[in-house]
Amino acid sequence: MEQRFANSWRMTVNEKKFIETALLSDLRTDGRGPFDYRNLTIQFGSEDGSSEVQLGQTRVMGFVTSQLVQPYRDRPNEGTLAIFTEFSPMADPSFEVGRPGESAVELGRIVDRGLRESKAIDTESLCVIAGKWVWSVRIDLHILDNGGNLIDAANIAALAALLTFRRPECTLGGEDGQEVIMHPPEVREPLPLIVHHLPIAVTFAFIGNQSIVIIDPSHLEEAVMGGKLTATLNTNGDVCAIQKAGGEGVLQSVVMQCLRIASVKAADITGKIKKAVELYKTSRDLKKIKRHPDSVNISNKLKDMEKPKLKLEKTSGSQSDDMEVESHSSKKDEHKCKAVIGGTSSWDPYSKVADADELKESLASQDVETPDQKMDVTPHEKQQLNVIDESLRDADPSPSLSVAAEAGEVKNKAESLSDAVKPKHKRKKKNLSNSDGS
Repeated sequence: MEQRFANSWRMTVNEKKFIETALLSDLRTDGRGPFDYRNLTIQFGSEDGSSEVQLGQTRVMGFVTSQLVQPYRDRPNEGTLAIFTEFSPMADPSFEVGRPGESAVELGRIVDRGLRESKAIDTESLCVIAGKWVWSVRIDLHILDNGGNLIDAANIAALAALLTFRRPECTLGGEDGQEVIMHPPEVREPLPLIVHHLPIAVTFAFIGNQSIVIIDPSHLEEAVMGGKLTATLNTNGDVCAIQKAGGEGVLQSVVMQCLRIASVKAADITGKIKKAVELYKTSRDLKKIKRHPDSVNISNKLKDMEKPKLKLEKTSGSQSDDMEVESHSSKKDEHKCKAVIGGTSSWDPYSKVADADELKESLASQDVETPDQKMDVTPHEKQQLNVIDESLRDADPSPSLSVAAEAGEVKNKAESLSDAVKPKHKRKKKNLSNSDGS
């Protein structure tokens, strides 16, 4: 604060009156309203745990590191959290090189109080061996450009860096089981920090004798303000810390109004931080996939190998269809042959060997007649019986004998019947010869 006020002499009286008169009309030099924030941009570096926040013309870079240290005696199972700030003369000519000034100490304490006192970081999860080894997390905040409201920008940079930081995984080994083994990222995935909530710092400035209240003061507005108040809240509305600086007194009603406004702004800033962190994690996962190009080649090879399989399945399917057609046609031919066996003119003995049982049934149905009917055998039927007999001999000798025997019995029956039935003229001649003899 003293450094800021020390540089206020460079502003003329007319410039100060112009800023105060514009604020009485709810106007600011950069065109914002009294309770409007500047544009907030959050970027991340190539390594985990690095962030860069730009709030208007203010730029702050945060970097998080960790190392194994011995814990404090009063807290043997808790890790530590430390914040260090660096004010470079390149950011503002009023900043001196070397020992940190009052403004640097104040900035570090406000950010540290908001994170530590609110228990935003789970320090017990940083313990490796109780009483021996714990993780010490360090946050370095570098001021790159001072455009006003360094506290809010530094707080956002610290939170963004903590959300993207990952510490190496440790296991216990050795003979006594007390040796700490740190695994590199190539062997085991690093572990992120456990963050319970995000405490957001919102700064208000009081200007003039009439206590004009504005939010997110710029570099010129800080030069003319009489005091400021920094409230640290989370999205649930919990007040994590309050810092009042400057000689101007503030009424209780004004403080309550500032807390209500800060609660709304904290929710808005928290949403922006989470959105930026999600985008960073998505891009980090995509980079992790690109480290293994062999998987893409393997997938392409598998696709190429699946194409011939599909072709083979198609050809095998067509062959099976052809086989089914052939089997159906062969079945139809068999039915045709069975139907032709019973006929007399369309039967071919060389196409297929006839079944003896079927021949017996067909011959029995054709040749066996009732006693009242005349059993005359034509020469064509005799020829047919002879052909069947020859085909059966060639196919199977055992059934051919039975069929030939049946054919002989039929011939004998036919001859005996033909002899038994004599013509009428022979009967008359025999009767006449018998009468003459008598």
